[in-house]
Amino acid sequence: MNMTITVQNLKCGGCVNTITTKISEMENIREVQVDKETSAISFEYTGPEDAIKVKEKLRKLGYPAVDEKNSLVSKANSMISCATGKF
Repeated sequence: MNMTITVQNLKCGGCVNTITTKISEMENIREVQVDKETSAISFEYTGPEDAIKVKEKLRKLGYPAVDEKNSLVSKANSMISCATGKF
């Protein structure tokens, strides 16, 4: 199955690298693609619980979905994820 999640706080290539790496490492997730211009993350998954886990992982990394609250903690986490992705 395929899914696309539009997220907040995605700003640069560092963000793209972090998201691509961390989501690709997840079990039952394949073909991760991140579009920096639209802030969309697309991927293939096996079961419905896998899609939920991806959304949770994105939130923890600082990239909550557009339908979720974008807290100060999320913004700070995205800055850390972004910096990590630049290395």
